[in-house]
Amino acid sequence: MPANLPPEAKAKLAKYSDAKSIEEKIQALEEFLSAVPKHKGTENIRQWARRRLAELREELESRRRRRGGGGPRIFIEKAGAAQVVLVGPPNVGKSSLLQSLTNARAQVAPYPFSTTRPVPGMLQYEDIQFQLVDTPPLVLDQPDSPVNNRVIGLVRNADAVIIVVSLASDDPAGDLVRVLKFLEERGIVVTPQKGIVRVKKDRSQTGIRVILRGRMVGFTEDDLRRLLGQYRIYNAVVEIEGDVTLEDVEESLFSTRMYKPAVIAITHPRAKGARRKALRLKKVILEGVPVLVGDARSGRGFERLGEILFKTLRIIRIYTKQPNKEPDPNPLVLRVGATVIDAAKRIHKDLARKFKYAKIWGPSAKYPGQRVGASHVLADRDILEIHAD
Repeated sequence: MPANLPPEAKAKLAKYSDAKSIEEKIQALEEFLSAVPKHKGTENIRQWARRRLAELREELESRRRRRGGGGPRIFIEKAGAAQVVLVGPPNVGKSSLLQSLTNARAQVAPYPFSTTRPVPGMLQYEDIQFQLVDTPPLVLDQPDSPVNNRVIGLVRNADAVIIVVSLASDDPAGDLVRVLKFLEERGIVVTPQKGIVRVKKDRSQTGIRVILRGRMVGFTEDDLRRLLGQYRIYNAVVEIEGDVTLEDVEESLFSTRMYKPAVIAITHPRAKGARRKALRLKKVILEGVPVLVGDARSGRGFERLGEILFKTLRIIRIYTKQPNKEPDPNPLVLRVGATVIDAAKRIHKDLARKFKYAKIWGPSAKYPGQRVGASHVLADRDILEIHAD
């Protein structure tokens, strides 16, 4: 086990995972910290718990201020196909980029820290929208700043992140390195490691369902079920991508490391010394992370952002229809690898419970109107007709 946690600590972590309210999560984390033995092997998990506590307390305080009419809105409810937050140092053009790409009216000013609260806007891509959220600038010289806690809370809740750096900065390469280091210290990685594990509790799911897009290294599904049982996880969907060990699965439960798909947006391409700075910046950009370069105020250069987000997030669009009717033009948005029953659950739990069969038109169908079962894997732009009792 990554931290050699005693059973009591595992039980407390399970309590935190099951908690619904912020107050319950705070209490569970406090109890978890008291149950975790202090030794070198638990340093990372204790650090994660302390920082997560700080984030939760900040969120709780902001909600209390809002209820009393005394504070700005810190957390943004998700909308659209996915929520994507913009992060970066001061004066890199995040607010200008949000305003040029969406319907948002962010405050744009030629001085740092003009953005003090998150501002959402909707980016149209074909027949879906992505919710972009501008955030207060990171205070990189004060890692434990309350502002940083708020931004990290937004990143954790989001589906992806856009890291914005400016060629007008004295050291854009250094800015990017510092942002990546800051995120990683908070458990956020923006490029797939040797493998990715997502454990999603689902009470409508009977037992443990494994979606395998990679390889389980050195363990079986029975080993996986026994491990999750130690953390009181009996009904869940486990998504595995790449080569994953049982230790990777357990580490994913701690949330010490969380993968967030990322795009790097480079602004101010005509700034003084931009060509020289861009060459240095190129050396520190992570392999596999998409990069766009353009003007934040006009949006020129960022026209493909929607397309890149769609591919990076690995999502698909499914158009549902009722018998003898036209498909709904507003698609369901699901992850690559989703099945017919996943779509049914998204529509309504009763539809999944009473499922009989489905008909498919589109890329995943062998022929138009193919009759398929619950485990049929869907593809982007499929048309789905579900039949239930």
